[in-house]
Amino acid sequence: MKTFSMTHIGQRRETNQDYMYTSETAVGNLPNLFLVADGMGGHAAGDYASRFTVERIVEYAREAAKSEPVAVLKEAIMYANRLLIDEAHADVSKNGMGTTIVATVVVGDRLYTANIGDSRLYIINQEQIVQVTRDHSLVEEMVRLGEMDKEDARMHPDKNIITRAIGVVPEVSADFFETVLKPGDIVMLCSDGLTNMIEDDEIKRIVLSQRDIVEKTESLVETANKNGGRDNITVVLIEPFSDEEMN
Repeated sequence: MKTFSMTHIGQRRETNQDYMYTSETAVGNLPNLFLVADGMGGHAAGDYASRFTVERIVEYAREAAKSEPVAVLKEAIMYANRLLIDEAHADVSKNGMGTTIVATVVVGDRLYTANIGDSRLYIINQEQIVQVTRDHSLVEEMVRLGEMDKEDARMHPDKNIITRAIGVVPEVSADFFETVLKPGDIVMLCSDGLTNMIEDDEIKRIVLSQRDIVEKTESLVETANKNGGRDNITVVLIEPFSDEEMN
């Protein structure tokens, strides 16, 4: 496995409210763990929310008795959500803070993913780019109901309004996905600061046109910034089969 990650403040923001965590080695009973969070809230509350949530998920995973990835991620997210709500209640300056989360674990040729909000996970290969996660956003709900098409949703002024986040309600529900990986697949976790600036087909072209995983990541962030960089940008790339011989 090869991985590389990068976060950037972008061109318009004064703070970076994204936060990420990557570990190619075991975290508790999980063989690896990758997380991207995109915080929301005024002043320092957004970056506090994303960092706090990621740290609590990692903390829980390290101590979890269970080993099944979905069970660990589910309980870790619930744990982080409860504690973030407590933090907001204890400090009026953090009222209204919250964060998205996308989390994944690679186990052999299986990928176990959880998400809340509009941070995403993609699988990219020579044939296609596929968004595995589903956005919890106002415009995505309208797309699902047939009230808006995908292209209009991409440019809609309300596209950043999310319908589900960590730290908002006592019982939060993540979506979970199990994906079978194939040799040549590249996994990408990202915040919407990337996907709002670069269309999926262009993401695929950039990733496949660079030989090195570092160059792939840097090129994605650079392109998002060149296209306007209106938000913080975070990218985590994973090449699960990079150490295996290809026939």
